[in-house]
Amino acid sequence: MSKPKNAFYAQSGGVTAVINASACGVIETARANKDKIGKIYAGRNGIIGALHEELIDTSKESVKTIAGLRYTPAGAFGSCRYKLKSLKENRAEYERLIDVFKAHNIGYFFYNGGGDSADTCLKISQLSKKSGVPIQAIHIPKTVDNDLPLTDCCPGFGSVAKYIAVSAREASYDVASMCETSTKVFVLEVMGRHAGWIAAAGGLVADGANDIPVVILFPEVPFKKKEFIARVKQKVKQYGYVTIVVSEGVRDYRDRFLADAGTTDAFGHAQLGGVAPVVANLVRQATGYKYHWGVADYMQRSARHIASKTDVEHAYAVGKKAVEYALQGKNSVMVTIDRKKTAKYSWTTGEVALSKVANKEKMMPKSFISKDGFGITKKCRDYLLPLINGEDYPPYKNGMPEYVRIKGVMVSKKLTEPFDV
Repeated sequence: MSKPKNAFYAQSGGVTAVINASACGVIETARANKDKIGKIYAGRNGIIGALHEELIDTSKESVKTIAGLRYTPAGAFGSCRYKLKSLKENRAEYERLIDVFKAHNIGYFFYNGGGDSADTCLKISQLSKKSGVPIQAIHIPKTVDNDLPLTDCCPGFGSVAKYIAVSAREASYDVASMCETSTKVFVLEVMGRHAGWIAAAGGLVADGANDIPVVILFPEVPFKKKEFIARVKQKVKQYGYVTIVVSEGVRDYRDRFLADAGTTDAFGHAQLGGVAPVVANLVRQATGYKYHWGVADYMQRSARHIASKTDVEHAYAVGKKAVEYALQGKNSVMVTIDRKKTAKYSWTTGEVALSKVANKEKMMPKSFISKDGFGITKKCRDYLLPLINGEDYPPYKNGMPEYVRIKGVMVSKKLTEPFDV
C-alpha cells in the first residue's frame, strides 16, 4: 500500500494569543489519524518556509509540547507578512509551492490566517488541479480584526476584545480616582485598520454596575472634530473624566487616516503612525484638559494570560475541524464558527467556500454602532459578551506564565534549486 500523504501547516500574518491553539488542534488531530495522514510539517515563518523548503518536522515535538501550544501565545512556528502575487503576476511562486509539496509527499495544506491567506489557499487549490498534483487546501481562520466574512467571529478576536475591555475598565478606574486635580482624559489606541470590532470592545467597560464614560472612535464612522470635542466636554462635565478608545484606522470625512504615516507595509496597506497622540493633542488644544494616552499594540494580541476561554475553544476547534474536513475529502474551504440561535450562547463549526471569503472584509454593522457614532448598541453588546467569556489561564511558575517552545527540527531539503522571495 502507498504511504499516506503528509500535511503542511503554516501560520500567516499578525499572530494572536490563540493561534497556537489552532496549531495544537491540527497536529493532535492529525496524529490521531496516523493511518490516513503521514507526517505533519510546519512552515518555518509561514508560507516563506514552503517557498524556501524550510519545513519543521512536528513529529520531533513531544506530546507535552504540542499540548502546551494550546496555552502559548504568538506563532510557535513563525509567521510572516508575505502576500503571494496573483498567478498571472508570479506563477513561479505557486509552482514552487507545488514542487515542494510534491517532493515531500504533501497532500494536505492547512493555512492559518486572515483574508490574504484565504486567497493564497484558494490559488494553491486551483493550481494543484491544473498541475495534476492533488492538494487539499483548507483555510483555518485567524485574525484579531474579526473581519473575515461568513463566520460569526474569528479566533483571536475574543481574547483581544477581552484584553481591551478589561484594560479600558481598569484604566478608567485609575483616571476616575485622579481626575479632580490631575488627568481627565485617557486615550487608548487599539488595532483595527478598516473594521472597528476591537474598538467596539471598549464599550463593554460600562454596564449596570460600572457607570463609566467612554467615547469610541470607529473606522466606519468619519471623524468629525466638532462633534467629538463636544462629546468629550459633555462627558468630562458629567463625570469629571472620560476614556476614549480609538481604532488605528479612524478616518476623516475625506477618507484619510488620521494617523497615515505616508508609507505602506508588506501587503501594500497604509502604514499607520499612531492615532492616540493625534487624538490626545486635538483634545488638549480644544479643551486644555490634562491627558494621558496609550497604545495597546502587540500587548493586546499577545496577552494569553487573560485570554477568553471561548476564544481558545474556538481556535482549537477550527484546527481540529480543518483536519477532519480534509479527511472527508473537502477542499478549498474555510472552517467557520457558527453561532446557534439559542437563549444561552452556543456554537458549532461549519464551512464556506474559499471563493466567498478570499480578500473580503466584514465591517461593523450599522446596527452595532450607536446613533451618535460614539458607542455600541445592546445588539453589539449581546454579540460581544459571549466571545470574551470565561478564563483559560496558562500554568504559572515562580509567578510567571510557563509557555512552551518547539525544537524546530528541520526536514532535509530535496530540491536542489534555492528559491528567492
